[in-house]
Amino acid sequence: MVQGRRTDVLAANKLAHALYTDFEARPRRERNFARFVFLDETARTLYADWEQVAGDCLAALRLYAGRHPDDPQLTELIGELSLHSDAFRRMWADHDVQAHTSGTKRLHHPLVGDLTLDYLVLAVEGDPEQTLVVYTAEPASPSAEALALLAAWTATSPSRPQTPDETPDPAG
Repeated sequence: MVQGRRTDVLAANKLAHALYTDFEARPRRERNFARFVFLDETARTLYADWEQVAGDCLAALRLYAGRHPDDPQLTELIGELSLHSDAFRRMWADHDVQAHTSGTKRLHHPLVGDLTLDYLVLAVEGDPEQTLVVYTAEPASPSAEALALLAAWTATSPSRPQTPDETPDPAG
């Protein structure tokens, strides 16, 4: 997944869309990781450590705010999140600022179950406002198997994976 300013999701492969949510299907304004984390209930059930993920996301927003204090779109985003998320308001008041470039996230995916994924955030050369976020699972682990299953489901549909009960019946 490629993230830009204000945690905007600029691009993602099919597996990333299936892992999180299909950001591409959302209106352009809604393709934002902070909006997903703080305003979409799916994020609270997806992340086993939601508080940590939310804190990391907020810290990245603060880091961006320090670099671009006059960004009107950032001001709008912070206002929206403050208005609609008690957790955002509480965490924003903590003034945590940091860049998270690697770590581990635990997810509970509705289709494939529990996953533990390592992540690495890579700067895009020539544009410090963009990062490439890469997730990997330990080889031969249950998480790797679950990720492979999600990838297989993703291959069956151009827009999203099908659950087994959604698979078309060949008998009609």
